[in-house]
Amino acid sequence: MNSKFNEQLELLKATPGALTGINRGIERESLRVSSNGQLAQTPHPESLGKALTHSTITTDFAESLLEFITPVSTSTSVLFEQLQDIHHYTVKNLGQEQLWSMSMPCYCADEDQIELAQYGTSNIGKMKTTYREGLKNRYGSMMQIISGVHYNFSLPQQFWQLKQAPGMSEQDKASAGYMALVRNFYRFGWVIPYLFGASPALCSSFLQGKKSSLPFEALGKGTVYLPYATSLRLSDLGYTNSSQADLCVSYNALDSYLHSVEKAVNAHSLAFEKIGVKENGQYKQLNANMLQIENELYAPIRPKRVTFANEKPRHALAARGIEYIEVRSLDVNPFSAVGITPLQSYFLDVFLTWCALKPSAEFDPSRCNEYKGNFTKVVLEGRKPGITLEISREELTIPQWGEKLMLEWREVAAMLDRDNNTQSFSAALTELAPSFADPELTLSGQLLKELKSLEIDNGEFAIKLSNQYKQELASGSYQYWNEDDFTQFRVESTAKQQAIESADKVGFDEFLEQYFAKA
Repeated sequence: MNSKFNEQLELLKATPGALTGINRGIERESLRVSSNGQLAQTPHPESLGKALTHSTITTDFAESLLEFITPVSTSTSVLFEQLQDIHHYTVKNLGQEQLWSMSMPCYCADEDQIELAQYGTSNIGKMKTTYREGLKNRYGSMMQIISGVHYNFSLPQQFWQLKQAPGMSEQDKASAGYMALVRNFYRFGWVIPYLFGASPALCSSFLQGKKSSLPFEALGKGTVYLPYATSLRLSDLGYTNSSQADLCVSYNALDSYLHSVEKAVNAHSLAFEKIGVKENGQYKQLNANMLQIENELYAPIRPKRVTFANEKPRHALAARGIEYIEVRSLDVNPFSAVGITPLQSYFLDVFLTWCALKPSAEFDPSRCNEYKGNFTKVVLEGRKPGITLEISREELTIPQWGEKLMLEWREVAAMLDRDNNTQSFSAALTELAPSFADPELTLSGQLLKELKSLEIDNGEFAIKLSNQYKQELASGSYQYWNEDDFTQFRVESTAKQQAIESADKVGFDEFLEQYFAKA
């Protein structure tokens, strides 16, 4: 083990409670579909409340793309009780529709079937829809209806107090620590799609007739797959942005990160200028810059802070530092009714804590392609026997990396178990460890095995699971909230949206001018 890592570990061992009180939250996306797997063409159900202001149920790119958001929790069991309740309430209010059980979208004959998410008549609501109009015009709609799971994570304050950083405020020390975590995630984050990637196959309609250089094989009536892929969602076919390939974002410090993001947000794009910003009085995008807003930066992980009303994310980070990090590289787990399992959560806590503990040298720009290359290799052929990954000039096979990393992860898991009075963190590693030596134990391996053994399409399997999960979730019971709570959430969301709409004092054009005029 690295000597500096050992020093950090010894500090943890000598400080019981330093890992008590980890905050985590989950955001799960899922398409509304008909019983036969067709994309829902109905508006966001009124029974679910207002997507603009609801505390737990909103939408992402499309009107049919639901997003469920848990509150922040220090308890994994409570976190999943809340996630279960949100799903339970939702499926009871979907009528004949159901939730799509996979990351890659259901059958969609034409992008014109995909309606942009609607958020009411307020300026901020119109801005959200206009931003999505820009995404549609820039990249097309198909990639925008891919579903994922985001995992929000923050370490307790007492953990950061262990870090020796003379002259730095607690806020700056935590921000520096989170940036170091992010750098290590870029080095080793390939383990997330390796273990939990669950999109090795997709419906051929997703390609919309476009030719691909990838060596796809056919399965069933309309499924294509890569034999060793883990997450096509994270490939160039999926939720990526090729126009940002050359975008240089610095993760060496919060200041340099914010500077590079601000530069991208303000950099004019000749390609996007050709789209036009406004035509016949209708906006086609918010602006013609490289990024319309910060959210357009496609990244597997982001430093985050809760924002105030109409506050830009980078302004919140500059003013108050990093509050948490958001992991964005998780596929929907098709073997879970809620898209993610507690085992995955326990592993992520271990992995992210390890990323914060492990020494993290600043990025050498010449090595950036190495990290991107490893990630791409894993999403396209991560289960291929004998493939190697080079990290910081050390080249090993995935089984060798797994064996090496597990030694340090087990040490971290032991500290998490101690401080949280459980064995769940170590148990998660014990269950997942064999997946490095046997890639068929990964989610992608299990999924392809199921598809081939049943000899059915990816979509057919997803419909089967979606039907099964709807019945399970609808027949279940509330674990944390109750029906009255969700009724109150819906009522509050309506009142909040009405208040926002009533408070607008300027027209939409002036609102955008004021928003983007703020440095």
